[in-house]
Amino acid sequence: MSQTRHVPVMLQRCLDLLAPALARPGAVVVDCTLGLGGHSEALLGAFPSARLVGLDRDPEALELAGERLAPYGDRATLVHAVYDELPDVLGRLGIPRVQGVLFDLGVSSMQLDEAGRGFAYAQDAPLDMRMDQTTGISAAEVLNTYPPGELVRILRAYGEEKFAKKIVDAVVKERVREPFTHSARLVELIRAALPQAAKRTGGNPAKRTFQALRIEVNGELSVLERAIPAAVSALAVGGRIAVLSYHSLEDRLVKQVLTAGAANTAPPGLPVVPEQYQPRLRLLTRGAELATEAEIAENKRAAPVRLRGAERVREENP
Repeated sequence: MSQTRHVPVMLQRCLDLLAPALARPGAVVVDCTLGLGGHSEALLGAFPSARLVGLDRDPEALELAGERLAPYGDRATLVHAVYDELPDVLGRLGIPRVQGVLFDLGVSSMQLDEAGRGFAYAQDAPLDMRMDQTTGISAAEVLNTYPPGELVRILRAYGEEKFAKKIVDAVVKERVREPFTHSARLVELIRAALPQAAKRTGGNPAKRTFQALRIEVNGELSVLERAIPAAVSALAVGGRIAVLSYHSLEDRLVKQVLTAGAANTAPPGLPVVPEQYQPRLRLLTRGAELATEAEIAENKRAAPVRLRGAERVREENP
């Protein structure tokens, strides 16, 4: 498989955000979403004294990234792990604190491009969608076994799908006749279930349902809820975190954690804010930064991205 097609999103901006922390001798940076190793390769190249820890739950991605990062030798340590396992991984490696953390959330280029993984609605494939195919339940199992009410909740909560009830009614009727196994049948069913007006706007009508199934199969939001606070806790003072999100649900979670860390927690009305109530983070981005038009032209997957960054300025409040 060619790695040249993989263009890391907002690469230079991520490097710039992390640079002040990673230019220090002996800095450790964690790429929590290694993927094909594009961001990691750039980090190792830009910061010659830094050591990298790369995490990915997808064994195939780890293998390919390992080949790509082999020239960096023992400066790169790659670990098969989900990113909420960050504290355990750092504990096993004997790394108490790190200077940089990068998250590039969502589905990787490789997973979208490999037809057999079932992530993409544009081509027929088995409905799998597991980022780690060695564990967990597939999207087909979710569609074929979840109660209708639970499927409606998932499509509404994770896909922000207005027509969740219509789609689920059609799924439940069809799965009795024959269980779902492939993506093309699901795409056709969604097209047929939606009102005409809904099919004329917003790209492929299956997009939101596929997003919702992927998030459910991989437990993405619950993992992220644990992972962002864990990453902030792992940062040394002066350390920096950069997070690339691709839909509003992810971005909302990231925003909540970073803005809470950047707020003072003092009771209202104190003339002077004591140390224990001072913010422990400083926000590095004003709101969420977007990709430039030039970058989106070069890499259409950058279109929905939201980038947020923060710097650790104090230890945990006692």
